[in-house]
Amino acid sequence: MRNSPVVRAALVTAFIALSLAVLPASAHPSIDIVASNWKFTPSAIELHVGQATTLRLTSTEGVHGLQSSDLGIPQTAITPGSWKTVSVTPSKAGTYVLHCTIVCGAGHANMTLTVHVVP
Repeated sequence: MRNSPVVRAALVTAFIALSLAVLPASAHPSIDIVASNWKFTPSAIELHVGQATTLRLTSTEGVHGLQSSDLGIPQTAITPGSWKTVSVTPSKAGTYVLHCTIVCGAGHANMTLTVHVVP
C-alpha cells in the first residue's frame, strides 16, 4: 500500500502544492503600458529597487517612444499593433518623469509616464 501509484500520486501532488505555496506570485512582474495620443495608460507606475520588472509597451494610435538612462530603459519605439518588452531593474529610489521621445502631435509636450521607484 505504501508504494502504490495512488499514494505516490498523492505525495507528488502534495509536494507540488507546498512548493507553489512558498514561491512568490511572480519572479519578474510585468506592467502593461498603452500609449495613445497624448498619454500613457496608466500614467504612473510603481517599481521596486532591485526588482526586475518587465514593461510591456504598445500603442493604440500613433508612434510613440520611451527612454530613460536613469532607469536603464533604451530608446524604444512604441507602435500600434505590436508589443515591445523592456526589462527594468531600478537601482535608486525616486520619482522619474519620462516624456514621450517621438514627436507625436499637438499634445506631445505633455505626454509623460511617471515612475515611482520605492525601496
